[in-house]
Amino acid sequence: MNAIDPNALIAAARTAARNAHAPYSRFAVGAALAMEDGSIITGANFENASYGLSLCAETVAIATASAAGRLREIVAIGVIGGAMDADGVATGDTPVSPCGRCRQVINEAAQMGGRDLPVHCGSAEGDAVRTYRLSDLLPDAFGPADLGIG
Repeated sequence: MNAIDPNALIAAARTAARNAHAPYSRFAVGAALAMEDGSIITGANFENASYGLSLCAETVAIATASAAGRLREIVAIGVIGGAMDADGVATGDTPVSPCGRCRQVINEAAQMGGRDLPVHCGSAEGDAVRTYRLSDLLPDAFGPADLGIG
């Protein structure tokens, strides 16, 4: 496995955020997963008029990895977000971290892969990146291991 470059993950997440479908919140989010083989899988948030059916970028990326049979191969995640400008591009220089629901979804993938994933939180613009361990973002998490799976 190659060393994980947080800046490459943030750049991929920024690119993914350009495809966000966020007509209601006007807040674009992009996520990028670093895989064991060095490849990157991305996702963007996808809102729905029935708000509860909306999907976060992290969930889209993880579901894509799972659909490809690669759930256990995730080694790191990068996420960015920001208010959309008139052209639909995410803006802002404050790093964004995964919401609580996404932290739980990330935990599922992390436990299935036996990892405490690094989560790189970046801003839509600028160089600000904050890196956390998933266990710091979601301490005492419930997951597959609690059900005897993993």
